[in-house]
Amino acid sequence: MPKKPTGLIYGVDDKPPPVTVLLLGLQHIYVMSSGWILVAVVVTAIGGSEEQAANVIRMSMIASGLGTILQSLANSPVGSGYLCPLSSGPAYIAASVSAGRVGGLPLIFGLTLASGLFEGLLSRVMGRLRPLFPPEVTGLVVTMVGIELVTLGCPRFLGFTETKGALNGASTAVAVITLLAMIGPTVWGKGKLRLYPLLIGLGAGYISAYALDVLKIERLGAFLSAPLVSLPQRAAAGLSFNLAVLPAFLVAALASTLKGVGDLTLCQKINDADWRRTDMKSVSGGIAAGGICTGLSGLFGGMGQSTFSSNVGFSLATGATSRSIALGIGALIILLAFFPKLAAVFVTIPEPVMGAIVVYVACYMIIAGVQVMTSRMLDSRRTFVIGIALIFGLSVDMVPGLYRNVPVMLEPMFASALAVSTILVVLLNLLFRIGVTRRHVLELTGEAESSDVIFDFMETHGSAWGARRDVIQRAAAALNEFAETAAALELARAKIEVQVSFDEFNLDVDIRYDGRPMEFPALRPTEVALLEDKTALAGLSGFLIRHYADRIKTEAENGRCRVHLHFDH
Repeated sequence: MPKKPTGLIYGVDDKPPPVTVLLLGLQHIYVMSSGWILVAVVVTAIGGSEEQAANVIRMSMIASGLGTILQSLANSPVGSGYLCPLSSGPAYIAASVSAGRVGGLPLIFGLTLASGLFEGLLSRVMGRLRPLFPPEVTGLVVTMVGIELVTLGCPRFLGFTETKGALNGASTAVAVITLLAMIGPTVWGKGKLRLYPLLIGLGAGYISAYALDVLKIERLGAFLSAPLVSLPQRAAAGLSFNLAVLPAFLVAALASTLKGVGDLTLCQKINDADWRRTDMKSVSGGIAAGGICTGLSGLFGGMGQSTFSSNVGFSLATGATSRSIALGIGALIILLAFFPKLAAVFVTIPEPVMGAIVVYVACYMIIAGVQVMTSRMLDSRRTFVIGIALIFGLSVDMVPGLYRNVPVMLEPMFASALAVSTILVVLLNLLFRIGVTRRHVLELTGEAESSDVIFDFMETHGSAWGARRDVIQRAAAALNEFAETAAALELARAKIEVQVSFDEFNLDVDIRYDGRPMEFPALRPTEVALLEDKTALAGLSGFLIRHYADRIKTEAENGRCRVHLHFDH
């Protein structure tokens, strides 16, 4: 069972009071609202009407709500068991615009459904694809998501628009006030005050925006004109498919999947003080929830869905990661889709306030991604995997137009810094895995003084491999216990040969010798046995070795003995 970190107020298994769930859910929905803004951008970019945009947004909201609820399911084939909301993600923007210009909304909906099915298929083989997702890959994806938020947050924060080409002092002042209002309770707040930085920031932002004439009364028009209650309607468009545009959606689904792996890895890390590695079973369920969410969105008449990294960062900032909050978020989003006037509230958020929120959560995303990347020692191989992917990913935004002339089929791969980094980090990780398995042999004399030799051997090679220190220490302790017991009982007639191999995910210690086999009892010898029977000490050593190793296998034939110790990495 995961160990709850001390910084969390409500951990994943905790159940906050209903009022707290409601208030936290509303804050998360504010963060997610930027995804629905992207939906409006896509629909208007292909010539759709405001009515069509509203219909697509409301259907996307229903899919988001259902997906967020599914995501929170624990111990299920569908769902990761974590608070990791889904909303209309940026990964599908370029592909959706391309499809919309070719075949309108029907083609967007049809290919969104197809990409959801593709993501669902990927979820079923996530366990076998674990080599694709080491910490340096998932950590970089999380970091790039945070970096990509810079392009969304900073222009809004500073009131910059390409048409005006200048910064807006009043907008900047509003954004600074909003950001400071959120930072205050996060850094200096005590107790449950930390749970509501967004509500505090929104209050300060709206007041300052009105006082500085940034929020115009006319902007409330969408809220005032919207009906109180109405049934969400699917846009008047069916489903269609086009094989020529399908690859763009498959690339978008792959990027969304890898982003989901990064987000869910971060969820695991922030909910477990003893986190060591990604739990691929939980990730598989989470990706399945994302695939179902995207498929339903296409079927209902909405846009592609992805896990929303900003919400993961926000849950880390507030110290509230309870899956009960996800249930509240999902129910509220679905409810909002039936109350257009309530949903219209999110349209009225002043741009600098939204920019401050994006900057706030980006801080957590970038640093959290770096922490995941550095959870293992960065050797030369990992340095190039991360460095090359990071450099060329950043080049998308730092050198505008650099990839303007790539072939049409490859445009989705170069549509964003996240897409470029994601694809490169996966390919480079696979390339640099060639020759990654390392093997070294150690010969033990069977004498007790070999203890120093064992620990020096494991420490030296473990550091060179970039293996986690705790795994190396467990392997060294197990090997030392075996060597001491073998010497005390004179199990080996000659030298003991030890082969240690490491391949990123597995550390194996293979021990071979001529002599008598050693026993590895599953139960610890009793205190009475340890006092009365000298051989019980050997049983205690065998028990400890079984405890140190994740798996143990023994063989003995014609006086030749083999002990295989396996350690998960």
